Amino acid sequence: MSGLSVIFAPLLPWAVIAAGAGLAALLLALALWRGLRGWALRALAALALLGALAQPSLQREERTPLSDIVLLLDDRTASQTLSDRAAQTDAAVARLAAEVQALPNTELRRITVPDGAKNAGTQIGAALAEALAAEPRARVAGAIVVTDGQAHDAELAPALPAPLQLVLTGHAKDWDRRLLIETAPAFGIIGEETRIRLKVLDEGAVPKAAGTEADLSIAIDGGDARSYRVEVGQDLELPLTLDHGGQNVVQFTLAPAPGELTARNNAAVVQINGVRDRLRVLLVSGQPHAGERTWRNLLKSDAGVDLVHFTILRPPEKQDGVPVSELSLIAFPTQELFIDKIDEFDLIIFDRYGERGILPPAYFANIRDYVERGGAVLISAGPEFATVESLWQTPLGEIMPARPTGRVLSEAYLPRPTDLGLRHPVTAGLEGAPLPEGEPGPKHWGRWLRQIELTDATGEVVMKGAEDKPLLVLSHAGKGRVALLASDHPWLWDRGFEGGGPQLELLRRIAHWEMKEPELEEEALIAEVEPGGLSLTVTRRTMKEAPGPVTVTLPDGSTQDLALTEAGPGRFSARWQAPGPGLYRLKQGDLERVVALGPASPREFEGTIASAGPLGAAVQASGGGVSRLEDGVPALRMVREGRPSAGRGWIGITPRGAAAVADIRVTPVLPAWAWLALAALLSVAAWLSEGRGKRRG
Repeated sequence: MSGLSVIFAPLLPWAVIAAGAGLAALLLALALWRGLRGWALRALAALALLGALAQPSLQREERTPLSDIVLLLDDRTASQTLSDRAAQTDAAVARLAAEVQALPNTELRRITVPDGAKNAGTQIGAALAEALAAEPRARVAGAIVVTDGQAHDAELAPALPAPLQLVLTGHAKDWDRRLLIETAPAFGIIGEETRIRLKVLDEGAVPKAAGTEADLSIAIDGGDARSYRVEVGQDLELPLTLDHGGQNVVQFTLAPAPGELTARNNAAVVQINGVRDRLRVLLVSGQPHAGERTWRNLLKSDAGVDLVHFTILRPPEKQDGVPVSELSLIAFPTQELFIDKIDEFDLIIFDRYGERGILPPAYFANIRDYVERGGAVLISAGPEFATVESLWQTPLGEIMPARPTGRVLSEAYLPRPTDLGLRHPVTAGLEGAPLPEGEPGPKHWGRWLRQIELTDATGEVVMKGAEDKPLLVLSHAGKGRVALLASDHPWLWDRGFEGGGPQLELLRRIAHWEMKEPELEEEALIAEVEPGGLSLTVTRRTMKEAPGPVTVTLPDGSTQDLALTEAGPGRFSARWQAPGPGLYRLKQGDLERVVALGPASPREFEGTIASAGPLGAAVQASGGGVSRLEDGVPALRMVREGRPSAGRGWIGITPRGAAAVADIRVTPVLPAWAWLALAALLSVAAWLSEGRGKRRG
């Protein structure tokens, strides 16, 4: 195959040659006006001169024809497994591939489109762009995509140089019902109503038998489900109340409808982090002392804490004769605080408080009942705790985790975590903790100077002090919690005495443990999920030496035992790869946890009805068409560029006629001297012709 063309290699810019051509045309017009007989020869001479300047050449190309390329994309994503779509796809791909391969001088490029990574859905646009980039555009005669049309990256579809033919699987009678979560909060306040907006949608050729209502059930953390009858197609707001902090897994399940394509999109999982509203703390200081401001600074610095603080400045036994009318002190509202509104507080702190008749025994009994109902009390003990004014002598003594002996240890000592404290989240990992006794090294914490001796500890002793006596004891009482700190000298750390210590962090942990913050629970089962993946890290925090395995219940009801290995003091963990997405239940002893892995409703099943909508713009821009396989596999034709490329029962590709140039030969029309000689001869002939005309005249 060869091609012949004329090329130019001008000696002067084309603008100069054009100016010369204009001058020659002007002189030719003048010759015609004057009636000169040699005007034609002069015109030919001018053309010869212009040809010499333009230097025309004949270019002959030897070309090798190249084959056309047809792209065949085979959608094998999850939505293509619905109904008989896989069989439709197999038959269509086999026939179309055979027809393409039977065409003369045509090659087939077959691309399989799998599920997108990390729930990205069907990536037809990216696959088409990648396939087109790998081939010369001049050879691409068309692209055929066998799919249900649910492309989730249609905007990435490239501009094709040939028709894009969309061959749809599925049936016109297909319909599906799915659950759509429109808005769901990431956080919810414990005990307050949270609302989730959702909608039940019917898509496709919905039969009348499907009805206009559906059954929707809601379960929190895998518990008992509550059922609702909801309207299809209506925006719904469902109330939800969280009863614990941390992660709450809310599962929505829609009852399957007869005849719908799939139930994979009938479920949704929302994870809401339960948080407390502003925590309310009541701080009662028995008398002003150096450490009183420590508690106040700690609690006031926390933006999530509402602090009510009272200091007993004028006890009943103080009789100095000052008239009551001249006193500016605020009366202690004991009944309002400890009877009427006690349940509004999350934590009550008694800081060096001695029982001196301000609160009657009935009030302390009410505080005890408040703790057993789920409240919390923290006692920061001073010397009065070892006297007859001790809170131990009140009804609160029934729930205290240790008993004072009446002895005050006034000596310097170094607070240390106990072996139990090294595992307890309140004291584990405190910055600069002292090394175990007997080990060489610096003592990173400063010493305290006073401690109340405790005995008969019934709670967890997490810190010890002078003479290895209990310094910090934590315990559970009914549904509530009690903490007893047997010293009023934590403020020495705040002042940097002998290097200080983590005073604020320790007191913060004690307070938040009492308020049942999930990250400070000593017995906890924690599951951390990799974003978008199926890997799960299970952590068991415990005060026991070695917990047993964690039992994992899979979505299908089967179970697996997961062995844990020690990851640190009081922490045991394991990493586990789940076999698939779904709701998993973890159980170890009395602790249970529900966790959602992967999407409950994968993106592949968000839209299941076969449709040309997502790729419609790309098909129209390329001049292609849409065919449905339920009408039969379309025949393949070759059509000229610019002609319709799809019709009833057929689709077309456009042959490109591409070729590779094997050789190029360039031959001048005339050599330069020949152009000049020709121009000279024509000029002489014109002169002679004009001379004869004058003699005859």
